[in-house]
Amino acid sequence: MHESLFTPVRFGAFELSSRIVMAPMTRDRAGPDDVPTDLMVEYYRQRASAGLIVTEGVQPSAEGKGYWRTPGIWSQQQVDGWAKVADAVHAEGGRIVMQLMHCGRVVVEANRGYAADIIAPSAIPCPDKVPGPDGIPADCGTPRAMTAEDIFRVAEEFAQAAKNARAAGIDGVELHCASGYLVNQFLNSASNHRDDAFGGSPENRVAFAELLLGRMADSIGADRVGFRISPGNPYNGMDPSDPEPVFAALLRAAEGIGNPRTGAGLAYVHLVDMALADLDSLAMVRANWSGPIITNNNLKADSAAAILDAGRADAVSFGRPFISNPDLPARLRSGAPLTKPDYAHLYTGEEKGYTDYPTA
Repeated sequence: MHESLFTPVRFGAFELSSRIVMAPMTRDRAGPDDVPTDLMVEYYRQRASAGLIVTEGVQPSAEGKGYWRTPGIWSQQQVDGWAKVADAVHAEGGRIVMQLMHCGRVVVEANRGYAADIIAPSAIPCPDKVPGPDGIPADCGTPRAMTAEDIFRVAEEFAQAAKNARAAGIDGVELHCASGYLVNQFLNSASNHRDDAFGGSPENRVAFAELLLGRMADSIGADRVGFRISPGNPYNGMDPSDPEPVFAALLRAAEGIGNPRTGAGLAYVHLVDMALADLDSLAMVRANWSGPIITNNNLKADSAAAILDAGRADAVSFGRPFISNPDLPARLRSGAPLTKPDYAHLYTGEEKGYTDYPTA
């Protein structure tokens, strides 16, 4: 049943046993100092039958944190914690990449537990509220506009974060360019009012993402770097109108990143398809990008297999089904019913609603 979901595929340096990818999902279970816990080790180990796991968003620096109990990859303790995750996933035969996510202006300061700047392309606050430590939505802080020095400093932080992920044994990284976080803030005209080389035209607004992808590719190899986009997503105060010009420019820029010596380009693009009425996002990606495509958004076994069978994407990612079905690939193969998530414990509860879901 749905055999196309279970064929192996290669994305850059990654050999995937199937086309079923676990999407990145914030779960708010990191320990003190944003270090991965043994509970997180077990959570990822349980889901290692995915062809590829993409971790929850991980901050590349203290400044990149905006949410409660999200893990980092900038301290040695954090690297050591992620090494336990990587070892557990690999012991089960799995593959895992780390999503690197800088929140930019999407910050409730009480979530951090330490003092750090809030930065963004422009000094425009996020209009959406974000849950604080008690889970109650709170206003985001006002960011300061990034200087040119900040931009290149942050690029180096991402490059070091990619190196740290590899030092932990993680197979590669995914740059979060979606959902209204820092990279998306540069891409979107609602949050980027700059008048320098990183603002204005679509080609200028993609320059920050291009810089980060290039630095990470230089640091660990382009074939171990992917990136995630969600054209037309209004989350965190983004203007959803007319996303094609800037995302087409981003895809064309990403197409040119790689190692001239080996000819290896970036590993993949991970598309959150918003099912826009006026834009076929998958077709837009195919028209501007020749590399592998992972697509995501409320897919079922039938719809996911149809996309693969039509050649519209090369893999499919599932989010919440993986929360409550650690053995999701086996269930999709057998047609076993799926367990529904415990929505009350998506972001709280320690093992409850996290590692206590049964296999079929």
